[in-house]
Amino acid sequence: MADTDSDRSASPRLDLICLGRLAVDLYAQQVGARLEDVSSFAKYLGGSSANIAFGAARLGLKSGMLSRVGDDHMGRFLTETLRQEGCDIGGIKLDPERLTALVLLGIKDSKTFPLVFYRDNCADMALCAEDIDESYIASSRALLITGTHFSTEGVYGASMRALEYAARHGVKRVLDIDYRPVLWGLTAKADGQTRFIADDSVTRHLQGILPHFDLIVGTEEEFHIAGGSEDLVRALAQVRQRTSAALVLKLGAEGCMVLRGEIPASLSEVRKHSGIRVEVLNVLGAGDAFMSGFLSGWLRGEDDARCCALGNACGALVVSRHACAPAMPTPAELDYVLNSDKPITRPDRDGTLNRLHKVSVRRRQWGPLFIFAFDHRHQFFELAQQLACEAGRIPQLKRLFVEAVRQVQAAMRDRGVEGDVGILADERFGLDALNEASGRGWWIGRPVEMQNSRPLVFEGGRSVGSTLVKWPQEHVIKCLVQYHPDDEVLLRLEQEAQIKALYEASQASGHELLLEVIPPKAHASTHPDVLLRSIKRLYNLGIYPDWWKIASQPREVWKRIDALIQERDPYCRGVVLLGLNASPDDLAKGFAEAAGSHACKGFAVGRTIFQAPSRDWLSGAIDDAMLIARVRQSFEALIEAWRHARRPLAVPE
Repeated sequence: MADTDSDRSASPRLDLICLGRLAVDLYAQQVGARLEDVSSFAKYLGGSSANIAFGAARLGLKSGMLSRVGDDHMGRFLTETLRQEGCDIGGIKLDPERLTALVLLGIKDSKTFPLVFYRDNCADMALCAEDIDESYIASSRALLITGTHFSTEGVYGASMRALEYAARHGVKRVLDIDYRPVLWGLTAKADGQTRFIADDSVTRHLQGILPHFDLIVGTEEEFHIAGGSEDLVRALAQVRQRTSAALVLKLGAEGCMVLRGEIPASLSEVRKHSGIRVEVLNVLGAGDAFMSGFLSGWLRGEDDARCCALGNACGALVVSRHACAPAMPTPAELDYVLNSDKPITRPDRDGTLNRLHKVSVRRRQWGPLFIFAFDHRHQFFELAQQLACEAGRIPQLKRLFVEAVRQVQAAMRDRGVEGDVGILADERFGLDALNEASGRGWWIGRPVEMQNSRPLVFEGGRSVGSTLVKWPQEHVIKCLVQYHPDDEVLLRLEQEAQIKALYEASQASGHELLLEVIPPKAHASTHPDVLLRSIKRLYNLGIYPDWWKIASQPREVWKRIDALIQERDPYCRGVVLLGLNASPDDLAKGFAEAAGSHACKGFAVGRTIFQAPSRDWLSGAIDDAMLIARVRQSFEALIEAWRHARRPLAVPE
C-alpha cells in the first residue's frame, strides 16, 4: 500500500493497536488456596495485550485489538467485553479451527501466584502475516506488541509484518517484553509462575527485534533476558547498543525509571519515579496496568513524570484487586488517588475508591426505560386462590408476559420509537421468565425483599451476598422498603442496617441496585418532604443506589429531587416511576408532572398492565394470544403516554 501525503495528514482513527495474547482468565475465588484446592473461578478477559487494550480504553484512549479468537463462547465473551469497554475489535480474526486460549490463575499468598496456560494450538497463537491489514495498522498512532508474539514462527511473522507497516506509516512502535519462560518452552507446561530463566536463544531472538521499536518497557528480569545479562546495568547497555528507543524500567513498588540516550555506569544517576505503596493482593496484571497508564500519558504528549505517575498508580490499584482487566482503573479513580492528601495503602478498603471503580467505568447508556413490573408474589398467589386456580400456572403466565414485552420491543423498533424495554420479575414464580429474558439486552430487575416486610427482611435470609452470587451480572437488584425518616428509632435503625448491608453486597457482587422507597401509609406524617428526607438520609448513611424507584411527585418536588441527586450522586443512573395499581389516566398525569425532570428516566409499572388480563387468563376466559394482546395494548398505551408527556411543545408561528 503506497504512502501518500493525504494518508499522513489524515488524523488517525485509533490511538493504539495492541497485538498479542487474547485469552480468558479463570481466577480462583478462594484466596490463600492451592490451585488443587480451589473450588470456584471467576471469568475475566485476559492476555497481556488484551489487558492493555482494555485498560487504555478505560483511560480514554481509542484502542484496538489485533489477534485471533476461536469461534466459541469464550471468543464471543472476549470480543463483547472489549467492545463494551470501547475497544475497536476490527482487527480480531475468528479462527474456525482453534479454541480460544484459557489461563487458570490462583492467589496463594502475596508472593505466590500459580498459573497454568492452556495455549496449545490456541487461536491467538495462530495469528499470521496474512492477518495483518496495512490500512488497519496505518489507522493508529501507535502499535504495541508483547514479547510472546515473537516466540514462534507464525506469530513472529505476523508481528514483523505489523512492524513493517507501522514503520511505513509513521506509527509509533512499543514493545512490552512480557517474558514468560513457559510460553517460550523453557519450563514444564504447568509452570506459568516462573518469571525468569536465562536463555541465550531467547536473548538473541529478542535482540533481533529491539531495533524496530521506539519505546521498550520491561521489568528488571525482562531487561535481563533482553540484554543477555543478570547484571541490570550491563543488560540495559546491551539493549542500548541495539536500539535508541526510550527504555522504561519497571521496579514494582519502588516505581520506575525512563532511560534515554547512553546508559550510565550506575542507575543511581537516573531519576526514579516513585511508586505508590499498597498492600498487595495480586501482582498478576500489574504490569499491563502500568503500561495502560503510562501510554495514556505518553500518547497525549505528557512528560516522563506524569506518564510514570499514571503508570505507577494504575499498577498499584490493580495489585490490590482480584482480577486483571476488570481491575483496571478509570480516570476518576486516578484523580482520587493521585490527589489524595493522605496515602491510600489499602485501596480495597477505601469506600469512595471502590464506589468510583464501579460507577465511573463505561456502562450501557439506557434510553427512556419502559419496564413491565410483574415481580409481585403475594398478589399472584392470592389471585390464583380467589379463582380456585393452581398456583403452578403462574410461571407460565409470566413467561407469556415476556413474549408480550418482546412484541412491544419489536413494534417500537419498527416504528422508530426511542427507548428500552425491561422487566421486573421474581424468582419464586418468574424464574422461567427471567431465564427467557436474560441475554436479550433488556433492563432486568429482580427483587430481594420479603414482600410486605417491615422491618425489611430479605427472601434469601440475612446473607444476601450468597443470593447475588448466583445471579447473572446483567440483573439489577430491586429492593422495596417501606421507610420513613421519622420511624421509631429501633425500627429505623434495623431498616437502615439492612439497606446498608444490601448496598455493600451490591458493591462486592458488581450488580446494580434499584431501591424502591415507599413511605408507609399508616405513618402519621405524610408531608411531601418525607420522600426527599428519606433519600437524603440514605445518602448520609453512604448508600448510593444506582436507581431509585418512587411514586409520582408534583413538579416542584421533582426539581428538588433532581437537585439532590445531582449534588449527592452525579453517577446515579436515574429514577423510575412506580405504578401502585393507579389508573392509566392517573399514571399519565404523573408522567406529565415528571416531564421536566432530568433524573426521571422512565417507569416500572405492573398491576395497571397485568391485573385484569391475568384474572381472565387464570380463570380460562381468554387464551394465551388474547392475554399477550391485552398486556401489549396496555403496555404500549403507557409508553405512548410517557412519550406524549415528554414531547416538545409546539412553537406558535
